[in-house]
Amino acid sequence: MRLLTLPVCATSLALAIAPQAMARDYGQHGAVWPVIEPDLLQQIHARLTQLEKTGETARLNEELKRRTIARVNRPEPVAGVTLAAALRSWRFDPTITAPRDIADDKGRVIIAAGTRVNPLDTVPLRAPLVFLDGDDPAQLAWATRRYASTKAKLILVRGAPLELMKARQRRFYFDQGGTLVKHFGIRAVPTTVEQQGRALLITEQPVPPKERAPS
Repeated sequence: MRLLTLPVCATSLALAIAPQAMARDYGQHGAVWPVIEPDLLQQIHARLTQLEKTGETARLNEELKRRTIARVNRPEPVAGVTLAAALRSWRFDPTITAPRDIADDKGRVIIAAGTRVNPLDTVPLRAPLVFLDGDDPAQLAWATRRYASTKAKLILVRGAPLELMKARQRRFYFDQGGTLVKHFGIRAVPTTVEQQGRALLITEQPVPPKERAPS
Protein backbone atom coordinates (compact mmCIF):
# COMPACT_ATOMS: atom_id res chain seq x y z
CA MET A 1 0.00 0.00 0.00
CA ARG A 2 2.89 2.37 0.61
CA LEU A 3 3.83 2.21 -3.10
CA LEU A 4 0.38 3.47 -4.10
CA THR A 5 0.14 6.25 -1.51
CA LEU A 6 2.95 8.48 -2.84
CA PRO A 7 1.52 9.03 -6.39
CA VAL A 8 -1.97 9.66 -5.05
CA CYS A 9 -0.73 12.25 -2.58
CA ALA A 10 1.43 13.96 -5.16
CA THR A 11 -1.51 14.20 -7.57
CA SER A 12 -3.79 15.64 -4.90
CA LEU A 13 -1.19 18.24 -3.95
CA ALA A 14 -0.74 19.28 -7.61
CA LEU A 15 -4.50 19.71 -8.12
CA ALA A 16 -4.73 21.82 -4.97
CA ILE A 17 -1.88 24.13 -5.98
CA ALA A 18 -2.74 24.48 -9.72
CA PRO A 19 -5.77 26.83 -9.43
CA GLN A 20 -3.78 29.21 -7.22
CA ALA A 21 -0.86 29.25 -9.67
CA MET A 22 -3.10 29.88 -12.68
CA ALA A 23 -5.04 32.69 -10.99
CA ARG A 24 -1.94 34.69 -9.96
CA ASP A 25 -1.86 38.33 -11.16
CA TYR A 26 1.49 39.08 -12.78
CA GLY A 27 0.70 42.74 -13.24
CA GLN A 28 1.22 44.88 -16.38
CA HIS A 29 4.39 44.53 -18.42
CA GLY A 30 5.08 47.34 -20.89
CA ALA A 31 2.79 50.00 -22.30
CA VAL A 32 -0.58 49.06 -23.81
CA TRP A 33 -1.70 51.08 -26.83
CA PRO A 34 -5.16 51.26 -28.40
CA VAL A 35 -5.62 49.89 -31.95
CA ILE A 36 -5.61 52.96 -34.23
CA GLU A 37 -4.97 51.32 -37.64
CA PRO A 38 -7.82 52.26 -40.00
CA ASP A 39 -10.14 49.55 -41.27
CA LEU A 40 -9.01 48.21 -44.67
CA LEU A 41 -12.52 48.16 -46.14
CA GLN A 42 -13.03 51.76 -45.07
CA GLN A 43 -9.78 52.72 -46.79
CA ILE A 44 -10.85 51.01 -50.01
CA HIS A 45 -14.26 52.67 -49.88
CA ALA A 46 -12.70 56.09 -49.29
CA ARG A 47 -10.29 55.58 -52.21
CA LEU A 48 -13.07 54.53 -54.56
CA THR A 49 -15.17 57.51 -53.50
CA GLN A 50 -12.27 59.84 -54.20
CA LEU A 51 -11.70 58.30 -57.64
CA GLU A 52 -15.38 58.71 -58.43
CA LYS A 53 -15.41 62.39 -57.42
CA THR A 54 -12.33 63.24 -59.47
CA GLY A 55 -13.55 61.41 -62.57
CA GLU A 56 -10.66 58.96 -62.42
CA THR A 57 -13.03 55.98 -62.35
CA ALA A 58 -14.68 57.08 -65.59
CA ARG A 59 -11.27 57.59 -67.20
CA LEU A 60 -10.08 54.13 -66.15
CA ASN A 61 -13.28 52.54 -67.46
CA GLU A 62 -12.88 54.27 -70.81
CA GLU A 63 -9.27 53.16 -71.02
CA LEU A 64 -10.25 49.56 -70.27
CA LYS A 65 -13.00 49.76 -72.89
CA ARG A 66 -10.60 51.15 -75.49
CA ARG A 67 -7.99 48.47 -74.82
CA THR A 68 -10.59 45.69 -74.93
CA ILE A 69 -11.97 46.87 -78.27
CA ALA A 70 -8.44 47.20 -79.66
CA ARG A 71 -7.62 43.64 -78.54
CA VAL A 72 -10.79 42.27 -80.15
CA ASN A 73 -10.12 44.11 -83.40
CA ARG A 74 -6.45 43.07 -83.44
CA PRO A 75 -5.62 40.12 -81.16
CA GLU A 76 -2.12 39.43 -79.91
CA PRO A 77 -0.10 37.89 -82.79
CA VAL A 78 0.89 34.25 -82.47
CA ALA A 79 4.56 34.17 -81.48
CA GLY A 80 7.17 32.13 -83.32
CA VAL A 81 5.41 31.87 -86.68
CA THR A 82 7.45 33.02 -89.68
CA LEU A 83 6.94 33.41 -93.42
CA ALA A 84 7.11 30.09 -95.25
CA ALA A 85 10.27 29.99 -97.34
CA ALA A 86 10.21 26.33 -98.43
CA LEU A 87 7.66 23.61 -99.00
CA ARG A 88 7.22 21.35 -95.95
CA SER A 89 4.47 18.79 -95.45
CA TRP A 90 3.69 16.00 -93.01
CA ARG A 91 0.87 13.75 -91.90
CA PHE A 92 -0.79 14.33 -88.55
CA ASP A 93 -2.57 11.46 -86.81
CA PRO A 94 -5.30 12.85 -84.52
CA THR A 95 -5.86 9.49 -82.79
CA ILE A 96 -6.02 9.73 -79.01
CA THR A 97 -6.14 7.12 -76.24
CA ALA A 98 -9.02 7.51 -73.78
CA PRO A 99 -7.44 8.15 -70.35
CA ARG A 100 -10.53 6.88 -68.53
CA ASP A 101 -13.97 5.39 -69.18
CA ILE A 102 -16.28 7.78 -71.00
CA ALA A 103 -19.96 7.32 -70.19
CA ASP A 104 -23.18 8.72 -71.61
CA ASP A 105 -25.80 10.65 -69.65
CA LYS A 106 -27.19 7.38 -68.26
CA GLY A 107 -23.84 6.17 -66.98
CA ARG A 108 -23.32 3.58 -69.70
CA VAL A 109 -19.69 3.27 -70.80
CA ILE A 110 -19.39 4.14 -74.50
CA ILE A 111 -15.60 4.33 -74.68
CA ALA A 112 -13.52 2.22 -72.31
CA ALA A 113 -10.28 3.49 -70.82
CA GLY A 114 -7.33 2.70 -73.06
CA THR A 115 -9.39 2.66 -76.28
CA ARG A 116 -7.77 4.41 -79.24
CA VAL A 117 -10.14 6.87 -80.89
CA ASN A 118 -9.74 8.78 -84.14
CA PRO A 119 -12.05 11.84 -84.18
CA LEU A 120 -12.05 11.84 -87.99
CA ASP A 121 -14.05 8.58 -87.93
CA THR A 122 -17.07 10.46 -86.58
CA VAL A 123 -16.35 14.14 -87.33
CA PRO A 124 -14.54 14.55 -90.66
CA LEU A 125 -12.77 17.77 -91.59
CA ARG A 126 -15.28 19.06 -94.12
CA ALA A 127 -13.18 22.00 -95.32
CA PRO A 128 -9.47 22.87 -95.37
CA LEU A 129 -7.97 24.98 -92.61
CA VAL A 130 -5.78 27.76 -94.00
CA PHE A 131 -3.40 29.52 -91.61
CA LEU A 132 -2.04 32.85 -92.80
CA ASP A 133 -0.70 36.25 -91.84
CA GLY A 134 -3.52 38.76 -92.18
CA ASP A 135 -1.06 41.63 -92.45
CA ASP A 136 0.55 40.13 -95.58
CA PRO A 137 -1.41 41.26 -98.68
CA ALA A 138 0.17 38.50 -100.78
CA GLN A 139 -0.99 35.75 -98.45
CA LEU A 140 -4.48 37.23 -98.30
CA ALA A 141 -4.66 37.48 -102.08
CA TRP A 142 -3.38 33.92 -102.52
CA ALA A 143 -5.73 32.42 -99.93
CA THR A 144 -8.89 34.26 -101.00
CA ARG A 145 -8.22 33.53 -104.67
CA ARG A 146 -7.32 29.86 -104.22
CA TYR A 147 -10.20 29.14 -101.84
CA ALA A 148 -12.71 31.59 -103.28
CA SER A 149 -15.31 28.93 -104.11
CA THR A 150 -14.76 26.67 -101.09
CA LYS A 151 -15.76 26.75 -97.45
CA ALA A 152 -12.14 26.73 -96.30
CA LYS A 153 -11.64 28.33 -92.91
CA LEU A 154 -9.13 31.18 -93.10
CA ILE A 155 -7.37 31.35 -89.72
CA LEU A 156 -5.12 34.31 -88.94
CA VAL A 157 -1.98 34.19 -86.83
CA ARG A 158 -1.63 37.97 -87.15
CA GLY A 159 -3.91 40.74 -88.31
CA ALA A 160 -7.36 42.27 -87.83
CA PRO A 161 -10.08 39.64 -88.49
CA LEU A 162 -13.10 41.94 -88.10
CA GLU A 163 -11.64 44.52 -90.46
CA LEU A 164 -10.88 41.84 -93.05
CA MET A 165 -14.37 40.34 -92.78
CA LYS A 166 -15.88 43.74 -93.49
CA ALA A 167 -13.51 44.49 -96.37
CA ARG A 168 -13.65 41.08 -98.07
CA GLN A 169 -17.13 39.95 -97.08
CA ARG A 170 -15.82 36.63 -95.86
CA ARG A 171 -15.44 35.05 -92.43
CA PHE A 172 -11.99 35.09 -90.88
CA TYR A 173 -10.92 33.32 -87.69
CA PHE A 174 -7.98 33.94 -85.34
CA ASP A 175 -5.84 31.35 -83.59
CA GLN A 176 -6.01 32.90 -80.12
CA GLY A 177 -2.89 32.07 -78.14
CA GLY A 178 -1.57 29.92 -80.98
CA THR A 179 -3.45 26.85 -79.71
CA LEU A 180 -3.94 25.25 -83.14
CA VAL A 181 -0.49 26.23 -84.41
CA LYS A 182 1.13 24.48 -81.45
CA HIS A 183 -1.15 21.46 -81.75
CA PHE A 184 -0.30 20.88 -85.42
CA GLY A 185 3.36 21.89 -85.15
CA ILE A 186 3.07 24.75 -87.64
CA ARG A 187 6.14 26.98 -87.81
CA ALA A 188 5.44 29.12 -90.87
CA VAL A 189 2.54 30.44 -92.96
CA PRO A 190 0.70 30.10 -95.20
CA THR A 191 -0.12 26.56 -94.14
CA THR A 192 -3.02 24.31 -95.10
CA VAL A 193 -4.54 21.46 -93.13
CA GLU A 194 -6.62 18.95 -95.13
CA GLN A 195 -8.02 15.52 -94.38
CA GLN A 196 -6.33 12.58 -96.08
CA GLY A 197 -8.03 9.36 -95.09
CA ARG A 198 -7.83 8.91 -91.32
CA ALA A 199 -5.08 11.51 -90.99
CA LEU A 200 -4.49 15.16 -91.74
CA LEU A 201 -2.06 16.44 -94.35
CA ILE A 202 -0.37 19.64 -93.20
CA THR A 203 1.53 21.70 -95.76
CA GLU A 204 3.59 24.83 -95.22
CA GLN A 205 3.99 26.45 -98.63
CA PRO A 206 5.45 29.76 -99.83
CA VAL A 207 3.19 31.96 -101.91
CA PRO A 208 4.24 31.49 -105.56
CA PRO A 209 6.18 34.52 -106.85
CA LYS A 210 3.62 35.15 -109.59
CA GLU A 211 0.93 35.45 -106.91
CA ARG A 212 2.84 37.83 -104.67
CA ALA A 213 0.99 40.83 -106.08
CA PRO A 214 -2.11 41.57 -103.95
CA SER A 215 -5.52 41.56 -105.57
